[in-house]
Amino acid sequence: MSQLVKPHGSSDLKPLLLEGTALTEELKRAQKLLKVRITSREVGDLIMMGIGGFTPLEGFMTHSDWQGVCDGYKMANGLFWPIPITLSTDQKAGDDIKTGSEIALVNDETDEIMATMQVTEKYQIDKAHECMTVYKTTDANHPGVKMVMDQGDINLAGPVKVLSQGDFAARFPDIYMTPAQTRALFEKQGWSTIAAFQTRNPMHRSHEYLAKIAIEICDGVLIHSLLGKLKPGDIPAEVRSKAIGSLVDNYFVDNTVVQAGYPLDMRYAGPREALLHALFRQNYGCSHLLVGRDHAGVGDYYGPFDAHHIFDEIPADALETKPLKIDWTFWCYKCNGMASMRTCPHEGSDRQLLSGTKLRKLLSENEEVPAEFSRPEVLEILREYYSGIDAKDRVEVQLSGHSAK
Repeated sequence: MSQLVKPHGSSDLKPLLLEGTALTEELKRAQKLLKVRITSREVGDLIMMGIGGFTPLEGFMTHSDWQGVCDGYKMANGLFWPIPITLSTDQKAGDDIKTGSEIALVNDETDEIMATMQVTEKYQIDKAHECMTVYKTTDANHPGVKMVMDQGDINLAGPVKVLSQGDFAARFPDIYMTPAQTRALFEKQGWSTIAAFQTRNPMHRSHEYLAKIAIEICDGVLIHSLLGKLKPGDIPAEVRSKAIGSLVDNYFVDNTVVQAGYPLDMRYAGPREALLHALFRQNYGCSHLLVGRDHAGVGDYYGPFDAHHIFDEIPADALETKPLKIDWTFWCYKCNGMASMRTCPHEGSDRQLLSGTKLRKLLSENEEVPAEFSRPEVLEILREYYSGIDAKDRVEVQLSGHSAK
């Protein structure tokens, strides 16, 4: 019997991706359905439903689900869920869709048919309300707020049949993994406690320190990289995964780390996104989620430890996956090593604070990076990447440096 945490809200994973004859027949049928184009964020959510990452969702949320998730972290059926998983279209396309009809969902960037959907409800939402409850702001400069405000005015709800995983497996053959695959790997390793380390950046020394703390108390760590879209200036997943692989190969004990990736876009929802990260890591088989400073944050919209506090505000039984809350971490010159606020007694002037923002800025300006900041093997890979991007992209990196950790 498995010793791993159970999937969220279910005894088993519930992937919605069709295979074999069922897939072939549904793809053929989808060609004749009304086509609705969907954004990359919606494509990522759809793929997560397809592979079981969003177990036990069966499709995109209803208005009652949306309202309950925004206002109380609960879908209409009482299931804990922290961020609305919705599908939208514009008014004109929405007028052509009848409740009860079936539609085909098409990736707006690749023209690939991703799923079929039975439309059970059409509704409108208060976008500002979603932004205030989920992102704590309606500031249009917040990338998550912009995502919501730019979406169509009509939401469509209903169950889906997923037909594709997009190109993630082809682009990332070494790290793209489904929840069934990570669970099988953990079982093979004999692990029962696994801490997920969420990242959208290459790992610097502070990240390495967090992962090693988790290894001390868990059987292993899943370094889980976001493979979907980021904001301008963030380092691409291909470069990030190569840098992380180098770090793992050179500075971690064998068979203590699994590097994998998942297909979502970044929402930058701070505390709410930390809850979502814990929820789908439960589906991937992780018992814990590492939560450090400003988890999933952007700019100064959230306090540095708001993502810690939010786990204390939800019901104790909302998630099986629990947070590993870690304080500020840094290099202390007097301690001569990595430390945290809980372990280092020295002054701020003795500490080198580390962040992805600062690292990106130093690299984009071709400045020297302190040895305490990042491992040389990682820096070599990142310098190679930055040497190949043009001046416009370098400016974009520098301008975006203030807005993400």
